[in-house]
Amino acid sequence: MDNNKEDIISRRIAKELNLDPLHVARVVSLLDEGNTIPFIARYRKEVSGGMTDEELRLLSEKLALNRNLENRRADVRRLLAEQGVLTPELDEAIGKALNVTELEDIYRPFRPKKRTRATIAREKGLEPLAMLILGGDTDPEEVAPHYIDTEKGVPDPATALEGARDIIAEIISDEPKLRRRLRAAVFVEGIMAANARSDVQSTYEMYYDYREPCSKVQPHRILAMNRGEKEGFLHVKIEVPEEKVLPLLQNFYIGEAFTPNAKDQLNEAIKDSWKRLLFPSLEREIRNELTQRAEVQALKIFRENLRSLLMIPPVQGKRILAIDPGLRTGCKIACVDERGKLLETAVIYPTPPRNEKEKSTRLILTLLEKHDLNAIAIGNGTGGRETEAFIAGVLETHKKELEYTVVNEAGASVYSASKLAQAEFPELDVAERSAVSLARRVQDAMAELVKIDPRSIGVGQYQHDVNQKNLAEALNGVVESCVNQVGVDLNTASPALLEHVAGINRTVALNILTYREENGPFNSRAELKNVPKLGPAAYKQCAGFLRIPGAANYLDRSAVHPESYATAQKMMAVLDIAPEDLGRADAIPEADTAELAAALQVGEPTIKDILEEFKKPGRDPRDDLPRPVFKKGILQLEDLREGMELQGVVRNVVDFGAFVDIGVHQDGLVHISELSDRFVKHPLDVVKVGDVVNVKVLSVDVAKKRIALSLSKAAKI
Repeated sequence: MDNNKEDIISRRIAKELNLDPLHVARVVSLLDEGNTIPFIARYRKEVSGGMTDEELRLLSEKLALNRNLENRRADVRRLLAEQGVLTPELDEAIGKALNVTELEDIYRPFRPKKRTRATIAREKGLEPLAMLILGGDTDPEEVAPHYIDTEKGVPDPATALEGARDIIAEIISDEPKLRRRLRAAVFVEGIMAANARSDVQSTYEMYYDYREPCSKVQPHRILAMNRGEKEGFLHVKIEVPEEKVLPLLQNFYIGEAFTPNAKDQLNEAIKDSWKRLLFPSLEREIRNELTQRAEVQALKIFRENLRSLLMIPPVQGKRILAIDPGLRTGCKIACVDERGKLLETAVIYPTPPRNEKEKSTRLILTLLEKHDLNAIAIGNGTGGRETEAFIAGVLETHKKELEYTVVNEAGASVYSASKLAQAEFPELDVAERSAVSLARRVQDAMAELVKIDPRSIGVGQYQHDVNQKNLAEALNGVVESCVNQVGVDLNTASPALLEHVAGINRTVALNILTYREENGPFNSRAELKNVPKLGPAAYKQCAGFLRIPGAANYLDRSAVHPESYATAQKMMAVLDIAPEDLGRADAIPEADTAELAAALQVGEPTIKDILEEFKKPGRDPRDDLPRPVFKKGILQLEDLREGMELQGVVRNVVDFGAFVDIGVHQDGLVHISELSDRFVKHPLDVVKVGDVVNVKVLSVDVAKKRIALSLSKAAKI
């Protein structure tokens, strides 16, 4: 693509995202050179103008869309030129098209078509008659007899007029300006209607007789109706009163000077074009557009929820007994030390059908004592409620000052059956691996969750109804963003964690592990250059995100990039900072960063970042976020009463509210209207996954296992 087009794209993106065009152009160049988004966000702030990771990802998405648009623009020009129909007017219209839909409208009349009623009529020689009718100054019934041709299948004037109307109907349906106006009219005036295909009960009953303006339908409802239609429970359509659209068509084609018969023929062709060609096509387009918008919103929610889940702070110093609950097959136990190392596994059967409570209690107490365990993690899957009741009883009866937490099991079974888990714990069965994973989720959610396909973690809405390729790309981007924001311990990180570091792929991650095993822990970042297939380009991208907490060189422990080590050393000299002062915030003097940047000929953002690292190397951004909730007692669904106030953890956020775990193994819903006393545009504006919140019980339906909660009178903790 030539430089002029690239410049146009950069300026278009800058305007759309309200960014500086120069910064956008520079970021585009960095991306084209192979730089990763985390690297640009952290180490090229001067070039990007300080764009955040999210802004850079959005810019990258817009760049891909705009380049696709320009490629399609070139294709349309080429195709029309090959047909010999590319006029200056068409060329100008192609150049002004703002999106692919407008381009396709322009190309539509010239697109090779299958055999249609209009093409058949043209083969019969009826196109001149159609043009006369469109002209309006001729009486069609007077000239129609001239087009009778029995050999071509036109035995009478009525057949000739019918064929002419077919041609006119297709011409009308292909008119770009008209389609644009009608598309807008259908969106504004159209009603999204859903009806039941049968009386069978289903989760889609609220849509069995549903009507709402297209312009107001919420994204999650679009996805729900699409799924209900796909599963055969719903019939979904758009309804548009003809009186709202036919005048647009009539005013576009029928002039005041038209003969009465020309008006009549055109009106018939207009109605036919609308019902048979235009409306079905526009309905598909608008439903596709609404679905795409809904998917964009769904992906946004997935991204935000996954980010919150990954950024849950690690729990330091906990030696954990983790339980993967089960009924018939028993509860699998895994004991791990504070660094996640597996100490022992076991199985207990404290729940029906075996009810071996005494034996299970003895084993639990033995394991707690034997391994000096100080916390318990219980999965929330099948049998979780019964297992929690058992553990709470054990702790209360034996006066154990231990806390336990309930862990969301989503994705644990996917990990435990994976090749990665098999390689890590070949001697364990699937449930035992799940138990280990649950314990490690408490200790460091990010380090464990990166081992699982993010689509399996279950934090979003209608994940199976969105484009799976787009979903995977969006969620993998979040994982990459979070991992690099936090940084990775080069000497302890698993290959699953390493491969999400900027510039590192799976092969290089495994090579890093092999190097560690063969040569011992890394002593400096420079040693990374010895890892096979980790070349200069990859080193530049990844080095700043890989930390060595015990390194002799302080900077190797920090987020300072090796390319800035010389600058950091000059700063230490200028500010009179001794090596032993590094890491002590009170020993680092205040500095005029603008003056320092000018003196060292380095960007001010880099100076500020290095100063922060002087104060606290590799600071974990998760430290300021709420930690997992540990508890000592248990609550049953039947114990809930209207008006009761409880503490809970936000497990999922969707368009219509937030689901909160209040410890009864059935998440309660805080509807969007109950999230705040003020108007809430979207639940994510108020809460995020992992938030610890105070809620009030509004209602409980034990039979349907539904809990309605309110957050409006309480606040996040």
